[in-house]
Amino acid sequence: MDKLSGNNATVVNSSIDKWLFNDRGSYQHLDAGELRVLVPAILGIICVLGVACNLTAMVILFSNAHRGKLSLINSLIFNLMFADGLVLAFTVPFRAASYSKASWNLGWVVCKTADWFLQSCMAAKSFTVAVMAKACYRYVSNPTKQVSIHLGSILVVFFFIWLSACSVTIPHWLFARLQTGIRGLACVLIVPPEARDFMTVYVKAYPLGVYCAPLSFALMYFWKAYGQCQRRSSKTQNLRTQIRSRKLTLMLFSLTVAMAILWLPQWVVWVWERHIAEKEIEGAQPLVSTPPLILTLSAQLLTFSLSLVNPLIVLSLSEEFREGYRGLWRRLTLRKQPPPKPKPGPHNPTALQSPCPRPETSGQLQGERSLRSSSSQGPSRGAQPQPEKAGGGREADTVSLKDGIVLPDVEQFWHERETGSYTEENDPVPWEHQSKEGKK
Repeated sequence: MDKLSGNNATVVNSSIDKWLFNDRGSYQHLDAGELRVLVPAILGIICVLGVACNLTAMVILFSNAHRGKLSLINSLIFNLMFADGLVLAFTVPFRAASYSKASWNLGWVVCKTADWFLQSCMAAKSFTVAVMAKACYRYVSNPTKQVSIHLGSILVVFFFIWLSACSVTIPHWLFARLQTGIRGLACVLIVPPEARDFMTVYVKAYPLGVYCAPLSFALMYFWKAYGQCQRRSSKTQNLRTQIRSRKLTLMLFSLTVAMAILWLPQWVVWVWERHIAEKEIEGAQPLVSTPPLILTLSAQLLTFSLSLVNPLIVLSLSEEFREGYRGLWRRLTLRKQPPPKPKPGPHNPTALQSPCPRPETSGQLQGERSLRSSSSQGPSRGAQPQPEKAGGGREADTVSLKDGIVLPDVEQFWHERETGSYTEENDPVPWEHQSKEGKK
């Protein structure tokens, strides 16, 4: 955003052309037409992918909470994804539209709320990470302790986070104005003379309260939590709990590091621009020129890409989220397929309807038929059922071979019966030999 000096105001302009045709800029050779196409295209890709990833993570968290897995850490992750979704849905499209035009044509309401809304969402994310670090440290310190939290308590935490975020960024809404310039309307930040002393203090305290203090607080508690995870336990159950705690700490620590790195260039540009504006208002010559165009655009793209990186970190480092993602994918894919036909079970075997009948079912049917026939024919015809049973067994073996499965018990049964290599203790059909001995 460009600063223009004036006697009574500090003007902040967000037009690419102002940056491009700034006489003090270092990148005047860049083509404005290329930037008007390239930057909105990159923002569009970030917006689409980020909204999809954040919605997926939010659905998984909501389904887990619906199944009774309500926790403060998961709720804070949901709040983080919610803030990322708001940035991508309501800030990135307007920023891309403003970059594609030489002048501001989105109206007074968007000009008044666009920068304030973005700063509020980013501040809410920073405060959420700080509270999340404290909650993670409390969980890791005693992971076996059952902590019950109610939905009302979580909503109170969310209310204070968003109230603080929206309050600390009020000057971005209060001093936003539409001003007519050389190339048409421009959305600018005009600080009146009576608020100049307040803004002098604000531009120094705002980065400390929104960026430095919350992230330093979070990094400190994550470091302490990771130290707690390094202490090994002799019990297997506690060891597994510590492994889960370590993975959770690593995931939340990665979110904090990603925010600190990707948000840092934007703060460098923010402080740089306001330092130059203060020097120009005082009438002193600044030691450095305005930030180069490539740095400003890169800082804003990295800030918006943070809303895409956060859900990717959560979905990749959390086993719970990966399982939820697989379950969600199964539900979405199964709805598009026809319902499967009921397969016959052991209680109702239908070999003709099933393309791959169970071999043990077929063998069981043949064995029952042979046993019924042998019991109905009596002792006078005891020698005849043996070939029938053998035939039935061979038929069962044939069915098993057709299915590609050979049952070892069935094979041993018929092998011992045909060769007579069994003993009295292991005789599979003792009734046949008892009938023969009685006949003799």
